[in-house]
Amino acid sequence: MNSVFRWVLDLLYPPKCMLCGRILEDSREALCGRCGYNLPEYEGAPRQVLYFTRSAAPFFYEPPIRDAILRFKFQGREAYAAQFGRWMAVSVRDKLDGTYDLISWVPCGKRRKRKRGYDQAELLAKALAKELGTEAVRTLEKKRDNKAQSRTTGAAQRRANVVGVYRAYKPERFSGKRVLLVDDVLTTGSTLSECGKTLKLAGSGDLVCAVLAVTRQDHEKP
Repeated sequence: MNSVFRWVLDLLYPPKCMLCGRILEDSREALCGRCGYNLPEYEGAPRQVLYFTRSAAPFFYEPPIRDAILRFKFQGREAYAAQFGRWMAVSVRDKLDGTYDLISWVPCGKRRKRKRGYDQAELLAKALAKELGTEAVRTLEKKRDNKAQSRTTGAAQRRANVVGVYRAYKPERFSGKRVLLVDDVLTTGSTLSECGKTLKLAGSGDLVCAVLAVTRQDHEKP
């Protein structure tokens, strides 16, 4: 971008930190210094998710990342996907390098996609794939719109809420291939597990998963 044009844009529309809203001195940055040093980075052993051999995540689902994810999902901040994809790519390179042949995502239902205007997991998968120099491929679709997982309580209810919800999309695309499946948040793992079962039954190879954030309370349960 021309430096003069960038200067004019910054003057008219000052760049802001995507997490706290503070005005940034450099429009090429996504975060202010304070937020950059206070990210809830995910550490420790990867989460175990049924049907998946490995998992990766850059953050715990806590402020300020949690607030940014909620804006991304419910307030039309789809532009956040690019930075989220960069963060996820660091985690994927570190934890999942060489474990997948293609990247895909956990699809949302048609009703929610119409309401939001986009599928947030699809945007994450495409942003991640771009950072990794590849493309995201659709492998699943929803047969029906179930209740949002955030409106259920407990692992048992979450599992029951997603049973039979997904089906394979053009399984010849991924038959025998190792799939990296992307979602936004990992809580109990019920949604990813149901998707994993569907992919395995449709003939996929080994599965790994990547999410933007993991809930701490579930991570720390024995």
